[in-house]
Amino acid sequence: MREQTRERALQSGRERQADRWGGRITREGRFTAQARVRRMILPLPVVMVLVAVGLDLVTAPTLTGSALFCAAPLVAAPFFSTIGTALIGLFSVGSVALMRVLDEMSTGMMDIAETSSTAVVSLGAVVINRLLRHSRATAFSARTIAEAAQFAVLPVPPSRLCGFQVAARYRAAQIDARIGGDLYAVQETPYGLRLIVGDVRGAGMDAVEAVVVVIGAFREAAEQETSLSAVAARLEHALHREGRRQHTRHYDEAFTTAALVEIPAGQPETLRIVNRGHPAPLLLSADGSTRFLEPSEAALPLGMSGLVPGKGADCTDEVPFPRGTQLLLYTDGLSEARDRNGRFFEPDKAFAGRAFADPETLLDAVLVDVQTHTGGASADDMALMAVQRSPRVRPHTSRR
Repeated sequence: MREQTRERALQSGRERQADRWGGRITREGRFTAQARVRRMILPLPVVMVLVAVGLDLVTAPTLTGSALFCAAPLVAAPFFSTIGTALIGLFSVGSVALMRVLDEMSTGMMDIAETSSTAVVSLGAVVINRLLRHSRATAFSARTIAEAAQFAVLPVPPSRLCGFQVAARYRAAQIDARIGGDLYAVQETPYGLRLIVGDVRGAGMDAVEAVVVVIGAFREAAEQETSLSAVAARLEHALHREGRRQHTRHYDEAFTTAALVEIPAGQPETLRIVNRGHPAPLLLSADGSTRFLEPSEAALPLGMSGLVPGKGADCTDEVPFPRGTQLLLYTDGLSEARDRNGRFFEPDKAFAGRAFADPETLLDAVLVDVQTHTGGASADDMALMAVQRSPRVRPHTSRR
């Protein structure tokens, strides 16, 4: 029973994390547009044929609906099944043939030419339909593989860890790209709950490789190192080690911004933060106030420590984390999201004075607000993570 509950929770997380977009591709490769669009498109080919028939019946012989007869199966091709497209084609060809029989002024050659043209276009529409279905099936397969890779590298975290509520999302800027250089991870350790949100420079497979290195090093270091600054040092070392191993220009020039957070064991009211060149986390208080947790000392991103010889341990900031407060970690896909006028999205102002029941609700609001701000035209990937102390549960007392 517990395993079934956990699986339902993970599935809900996957559904929340998956990209939401208007049209979807089914396993068979059929295109499913939004319901309103489909209701408008599906009757159109039949209407076009009927309009063409009406033109032939009520207008002069020199004005025919031949263009509409040919266009109807082409309109059907992207939206109908192969059989549906073929039926629309047969309907068009049959209607043309019937109109030519009823037209007393038409000649035999003109009848054959117009009917043949409609038949050839209808056949072409069926071929186009098959090609589109094949390409969409291929796209579905590629998206499924990419989605599996995303959930392997960036799995949906449990909703509760160490007495805290946790939520995370990954949103790709492009529909066809399910994973890129943004990353998140959360680890339950003997030293408390530890989290990371980061952004690898670059994109593509090189960035994905760096994501795997950083997350793998984080999970190992978070379990072993007694301090958050030591965890950051291990991540730094892992990136340099991978660069020496691969000897590629990407690792020589790569860096990763990251915000590491720890809620110490036995101190749930305290946050410890190490910020390595990453956008400052946002603290949302229960009274609706918001503030950025700027680092007390600026630090270079991970992978760039060689630019500062003799650099010591990272500065670790401590801030209060009262019950009911939520911490929002994010990448620059959020802080650098722009509207049509070039204005940046400001999360501290967007969420000031608002209350969110839990981290899932907060991240839902973040995604909606960013999409509204940008008009759905995000230019960068976005990783989000939110954490909140579980609300106090009042003991049940029965009345007698």
